[in-house]
Amino acid sequence: MKFLVITDLHQKASNIEWINRLIESEGTDAVLFLGDVTDMGTADDAAEIVSSIRSKVYCLPGNCDPRDLPEKISAVATDMHGKSAEIGGYYVAGLGGSNITIFGTPFELTEEEIDAKLRPISRRRMILMTHAPAYGTLDHIPNGTSVGSPAIKKICDEFRPLVALSGHIHEDIGAKYIDGTLYVNPGPARDGHAAILVLDGDRAYVRFVGPTDSAD
Repeated sequence: MKFLVITDLHQKASNIEWINRLIESEGTDAVLFLGDVTDMGTADDAAEIVSSIRSKVYCLPGNCDPRDLPEKISAVATDMHGKSAEIGGYYVAGLGGSNITIFGTPFELTEEEIDAKLRPISRRRMILMTHAPAYGTLDHIPNGTSVGSPAIKKICDEFRPLVALSGHIHEDIGAKYIDGTLYVNPGPARDGHAAILVLDGDRAYVRFVGPTDSAD
């Protein structure tokens, strides 16, 4: 399986054509959209954006998306918030929103809520897609502080996903392999960042796409 992984588009609709070109040129099977489709926009805004992507899309809300995004997005994509799906023989579990921030954004969850929603759908060696990162991994803001979710870290420590995908932290783009899990932050699609994820049996590979390849 080959996926285009995107996150944090923040309503930059002008980059949709770039996303569609990547889908075509890379021959991806589906798009995994990790949230922040909008920038404090409406669920209708999100549905319009996602419906413009010429691929099967599995989508989460981000913290900057409205609370009713999951319901609205389900008409044009597969909503993955607090849900799981079998994709090409892989078990995929998802949770959108973020842990609590200092900004009071629309879709924030307490650590207890994150655990309560994510734990029942978690399995060993799953593909985990969340908007917020696990605490301590690809979650550093410019001053070096970790702002990820301890609850997501606990889930990762217990269930050892094959891959853990997250966004939210625009500055900490990259991949890390820790205790058998490939952690990936593709970077903000708003700025022309994305990742190509290839799954081959119990192996996972990632390649990053940078701003020089984007529409802008």
